[in-house]
Amino acid sequence: MTVEEVVAKIGDVGIIPVVRAQSLRTASLAVEAVCSGGIPIVEITMTVPNALEVIRQVVGKYGKGVLTGAGTVTTPEQARACLDAGAQFLVSPGLSRRVLEVAAAETALAVPGVFTPSEVMTAQESGATLVKIFPCGSAGGARHIKALRGPFPKLRMIPTGGVTLANAGEYIAAGAFALGVGSELVNETALCDGEGGQVAECARQFLEAVQRARAA
Repeated sequence: MTVEEVVAKIGDVGIIPVVRAQSLRTASLAVEAVCSGGIPIVEITMTVPNALEVIRQVVGKYGKGVLTGAGTVTTPEQARACLDAGAQFLVSPGLSRRVLEVAAAETALAVPGVFTPSEVMTAQESGATLVKIFPCGSAGGARHIKALRGPFPKLRMIPTGGVTLANAGEYIAAGAFALGVGSELVNETALCDGEGGQVAECARQFLEAVQRARAA
């Protein structure tokens, strides 16, 4: 997929489930659950044990049916390894020009983490197409997105950190392009207890919340 196609897919779905798990098995269950809930996108963080193998397995199993990304990518070496494993996009907690450079050289999407207007400007100057606003919940939540929207009306933002079912609509109304959702959606306890259906239902509810907010 091209960068434009990846961006369009993220925008169309509106949710990026962030998979942080303590084992390869649990991470695989998380992917299966969110996909069955209607979200064909996953972000496997590099904090997951054997994260590269999880990425390879997901890509091998689902192919183009699931947009598979790598999260918590903090170094250019990690970026290259994730792309080599089949990741279709990269997400970082902060702004790394070197990670953006690696992605650009491979014609891949990299989403840097930003927080302040200065970081937004640096990300844009470095060629970022999307930006992750992190940590968003501790910065005023949807109000922070709305504030950034003022000087950057065309900025495509993915708030992450503190996004819940209760406030998902607020983030979309404030101008979020998509939402990054971690433990509020990918509940590791439920997965370990064999309650993958609970995670799938939560995925459906998040999708509905985004759709309702966009329709409004």
